[in-house]
Amino acid sequence: MATDKKKLSQFSFFAMTASLFITVYEYPTFAESGVMLIFYLLVCGIFWFLPVALCSAELATIEGYQEGGIFGWVGKILGEKYGFAAIFFQWFQITVGFVTMIYFIIGALAYALKIPEINSNSMLKFLCVLVIFWALTFMQFKGTQLTAKVAKAGFIFGIIIPVLLLLVFAIKYFVSGHAVAHSFTSKGFFPENKESFAALVSFMLAYMGVEASAPHIKDLDNPQKNYPKIMVILVVVGITLSTIGGSVVSMVIPDSKLSLNTGVVQAFEALILTGHPAMAIVVKIIAVLLAFGVIAQVSSWIVSPTEGLRTVAEKGLLPAKFKKVNKNGVPVPLIYLQGIVVTVWAAILTFGGGGNNVSFLTAISLTVIIYLSAYILLFISYFFLVLKPKNQSLVRSYQVPGGKIGKLIISASGLIISVLAIISAFIAPSELKHAEASTYIMTLSAGFIITLVLPFVFYHFYSKHKKTVAKGS
Repeated sequence: MATDKKKLSQFSFFAMTASLFITVYEYPTFAESGVMLIFYLLVCGIFWFLPVALCSAELATIEGYQEGGIFGWVGKILGEKYGFAAIFFQWFQITVGFVTMIYFIIGALAYALKIPEINSNSMLKFLCVLVIFWALTFMQFKGTQLTAKVAKAGFIFGIIIPVLLLLVFAIKYFVSGHAVAHSFTSKGFFPENKESFAALVSFMLAYMGVEASAPHIKDLDNPQKNYPKIMVILVVVGITLSTIGGSVVSMVIPDSKLSLNTGVVQAFEALILTGHPAMAIVVKIIAVLLAFGVIAQVSSWIVSPTEGLRTVAEKGLLPAKFKKVNKNGVPVPLIYLQGIVVTVWAAILTFGGGGNNVSFLTAISLTVIIYLSAYILLFISYFFLVLKPKNQSLVRSYQVPGGKIGKLIISASGLIISVLAIISAFIAPSELKHAEASTYIMTLSAGFIITLVLPFVFYHFYSKHKKTVAKGS
């Protein structure tokens, strides 16, 4: 039996949610788009991220809808089968995302500790992924309070402080007479061609995950009032930090020299060491802080989707052993299952060539479009919530502003951007050659179709098995 948990403060919940999606390791990817990154971050932030946050806030504060996060929201409106698919998509995408996040941690530590082999040797890199991931996994067994503390510290020291330092050093750098990199200004503010449009999917990744903390809403102090307020603040903070970070990296490091793995550390090197080589220790300290920020993100992601899956198990949609929790209320069997899946992904991605081959790029795109599938179900559910007369009587403490028309416009905006982002994922990245591009498209298509079908096939056969067992008992 789980023990009673203390309530989370507003800032603890804010930090835990922020650490799910606000991160610095994506800044180099944004930087590749030059000044266009500002356009994409604003568009995705206002027309996608804001709708997700607002719609999630209303769904999460409907009486009886708090349990299981996106599983409950979608399942209670569209039906249990679609709720199961939504939570599956939300969970499955992060099993790939864990590996890419830990790659950044390893790259930053390799720089700070002067051990490049852990980032360049495949076997050492794989072992480091396992050590970091499993250590963080075991740490989560202590419960939500510890996760919140790590998230709070990681958000402050691994995200806020590095971004502020990035801004301060950038101002000093440019005031002292250094020029903005030509690759930043050479691209237009608006997308001009198909290749520019292909970048949309990478910017969606910047804002994904804001709703994943919803299963912990029961731990938040006064959730009906505080959850919607926190969501709106997160939108503003997320857009601001990503715009500052991506812009500085792009202005300082030319495309030709930019590393997607260690681009943020490269930017700090250029800003701090130019004319001051003795300041190398400062860059190393910042690299450690950056690694800590992503460690906090991994910690938050380990528990959030599995909490939703535990609710699924309690509904009898997963084997009974997966609903078990330890004395701190942590679904240990589910976290072990997640760890096994992540270990398999780590082996496939690391020994397949790390971040420089077709399989890795495919995995990143697949991560995004799988998650977008969950968001599409979320927005469709919200449409039904607004349009079906029987749903009007549902008691909720927060409503998306603008009345019925405003709600439909806001949710339609999120749905349209989600569909456009999935389409953009099937435009091969410009760095892939003709044969590689074909492989990318075919592999991504096959992986996407299989993943879309998987939860529905599992639900069909397992629910049938459950009904058979129930009749026989």
